[in-house]
Amino acid sequence: MSYAIIGLGKIGTAIAQAFAHQGIEVAVAGRRPVDALAAQIGPSLIPLRIEEAIKADVVILAMPFAAHREIARAAESWQGKIVIDATNAFGVPSEELGGLPSTAAIAKVLPSAKVVKAFNHLLADVLAQGPTTPQGGRRVVFLSSDDEAASASVAVLVNRLGFAPIELGKLGEGGLLVQARGNTWGQLIFQDVAKFD
Repeated sequence: MSYAIIGLGKIGTAIAQAFAHQGIEVAVAGRRPVDALAAQIGPSLIPLRIEEAIKADVVILAMPFAAHREIARAAESWQGKIVIDATNAFGVPSEELGGLPSTAAIAKVLPSAKVVKAFNHLLADVLAQGPTTPQGGRRVVFLSSDDEAASASVAVLVNRLGFAPIELGKLGEGGLLVQARGNTWGQLIFQDVAKFD
């Protein structure tokens, strides 16, 4: 399975560091050149142009929410891809999203992709601390998707990165707990929760 991260801002960088710590190869791309930052993070990061990076089997969207339409147009097809939405649409009016959760709005512009919400609920500096909390538990990453198989696949990746996946169910149900709606944050956003195995 091949992986790509689109966007190396604070969240994208924190996710990229998690890949680097596990030595998992991941393509990285952004609207600005990412070569120097990728080299700084680790050798398992492969800087590419967006058009090349999105050919991966699993694409993590870590750019500003407003860029999702531009990214959608960059691929000829999203057929069969798993797209992990790590964006937050705080401040975006509900009407602009057609009344949908932001991840469902993204799914509408990525026909045939299997979209999973993940990695968006923690502050970037908390996510960058890695999968282990100071108390020794595994930091939780909440997952939500309308595609159970895609969610299960992302849960495997989250485990591989050292985090503890917790499934919340469908985007319009438990997934609302990790989605911004207008100027309101979901109830689980910013909650740094740990799982002790």
